[in-house]
Amino acid sequence: MICEVMAAEVTELCGPKHDPSPSDHYRAGSSSGRVLYEGEREDVVRPRVRQKSGDGSTDEVELATYRAAKDPQQLQAQIVQAIVSGVSTRGVEEIKPNSPGVKRSNVSWLWQEAGSKFVEQLRAKDLRGATWCALMLDGIRLSKDQTAVAALGIDSEGRKHVLDFALGSSENLEVSRELMSRIVKRGFTCEHRLYVILDGSDALRGAVVEFFADAVIQRCLVHKERNIKGKLSKRHWGELARLFTRLRSVQGIEAAQEVFGELKAFLKPINAEAYRSLHEAGDDLLALHRLNVPSTLHRSLLSTNAIENSFLNTRRKLGRVTRFRAETDQASRWHSYALLEAEKGFRRISGHSSLPALIVALARPPANPE
Repeated sequence: MICEVMAAEVTELCGPKHDPSPSDHYRAGSSSGRVLYEGEREDVVRPRVRQKSGDGSTDEVELATYRAAKDPQQLQAQIVQAIVSGVSTRGVEEIKPNSPGVKRSNVSWLWQEAGSKFVEQLRAKDLRGATWCALMLDGIRLSKDQTAVAALGIDSEGRKHVLDFALGSSENLEVSRELMSRIVKRGFTCEHRLYVILDGSDALRGAVVEFFADAVIQRCLVHKERNIKGKLSKRHWGELARLFTRLRSVQGIEAAQEVFGELKAFLKPINAEAYRSLHEAGDDLLALHRLNVPSTLHRSLLSTNAIENSFLNTRRKLGRVTRFRAETDQASRWHSYALLEAEKGFRRISGHSSLPALIVALARPPANPE
């Protein structure tokens, strides 16, 4: 097939063999060549064409079809796909023994180049084009030495977008501030108060307040329930789950405070640490209820599940990695790829039709004329 396509190009340049065209191109025999077919190297006989120039000399013309047939991009794409699917750089040579450029060093270099493009793609997004109404921040431990703090934005139409991430040894203030600074410089802002869902980290909260002083901050109910559950014996798990399920379903601050009171009454006599953990979260557990928006938004905006689900894909891709070399951008490359892959499957949040009510509730109060 490849040879036939090259022959057709020769005919187009030089005309049929029995009736050559009067162009400057003419046939010049053939020679051996190599092409790539499904990533494998194949030997072919390639036709040669030369072109006359004005001074009487001739130059060989490289056929476009031959250039495309030996283009390594197809093979490189297959190698990158093999790596992100879990094949080691050493293993690529085993599954493609007849392909050029599959030595471990070549594959490693190729992944560095391809992975850097993932980082650029993620951080090159212009955030000015969307009307933002909510932000989720959460961290994932990539290895024992590195943690990634990721940001996910929700626009006014309910669409989710991976915004950026920052790496550090933990969810500390400097890492969180670096993340917030980058997304703000790229255009992340909103005309009303920003609604933010956090996992409870003081560092994340401090960074958010630094850039959005009047943000409405909601503590993730799933994280808080999980934290309290870890302090209780199994016989109390059922009642705890029932109360948190009620808290997620009720609408309005009065109903939420009633359930919150039941939670405190349930925990206080059975476990002092669990009660302290609930009390520590304070008003942040009821921030969305206080806005009195439709309960259809509760499923999406009372927890960081949307970003946690993105992390599931990250953990699948990075499951075999036990240590990232801090002196390289290895962790950034892998994490960028995993987040971009997760974003491909994003859908609009549940209850997105009620977002206009949230935006109204987030409006800043009029300034005091005094």
